[in-house]
Amino acid sequence: MSGRLDGKVALVTGGTSGIGAGTVRRLAAEGAQVVFTGRNIGAAREVAGSTSATFVPHDVTDAAAWPALMAQIGHDFGRLDIAFANAGSEQGDGSVEDIAIDGWNTVISVNQTGAMLTVQHAIRSMKANPEGAIGSIIVNSSMNAHRAMGNFVAYSVSKAAVVALAKSAALHCGNQGYRIRVNAILPGVVETAMIKNLIDSSADPAAMRAGYEGMSPLKRMGNVEEIAALVAYLGSDEASFISGSEIVIDGATTAGMMGL
Repeated sequence: MSGRLDGKVALVTGGTSGIGAGTVRRLAAEGAQVVFTGRNIGAAREVAGSTSATFVPHDVTDAAAWPALMAQIGHDFGRLDIAFANAGSEQGDGSVEDIAIDGWNTVISVNQTGAMLTVQHAIRSMKANPEGAIGSIIVNSSMNAHRAMGNFVAYSVSKAAVVALAKSAALHCGNQGYRIRVNAILPGVVETAMIKNLIDSSADPAAMRAGYEGMSPLKRMGNVEEIAALVAYLGSDEASFISGSEIVIDGATTAGMMGL
């Protein structure tokens, strides 16, 4: 790796698996000191053991717990340069006709409120950096922000909402004179362990894999490393003029109609 994140301190929420864990590994490999959060202690031990990253058990929806987390990062590392609002959930989701209010509230709480709290507290911490308000915040949205799913209404709504969150926060930071950039990334289907398990446990794994891969004109799913590489780039000084953007990384899935 290039070491382009040497000296930077990063926070990754939902960092125990999937895109989050891959990003923890990528940021650490590029020289950042990484703090990651989540609730799966066993998975966290594996990620921490294979990197130099520090795990802090934390629920992104717990507003009262955020100040202590940021105080710990400030005490231990003296600054915050990168925050990746990645924690997400689909638990209890369904169609608009069938979803229960508890399922709706769970998904919105994690995906939307949790992302807002991440952005809010990252900005506050970045303002305290020794050289003033500077940093990069990345919000993990989804291509479903633009291509909603009929059977995952809360997920689709929340992922559209956090794109607006990133844009609003970017405008706020710029207007306040902060050198804090905020961007949203919109991944397509990524071959995480969860997706692999869904494929392997299906009645027809080959057909299910072909369905996922056929969604993209590139005829494949994305991989975790590709998403993590985008986060690392946005967190680096190379992306210093990118703010308020929504960056789709979906192999052209949402670019237009596939045709015949």
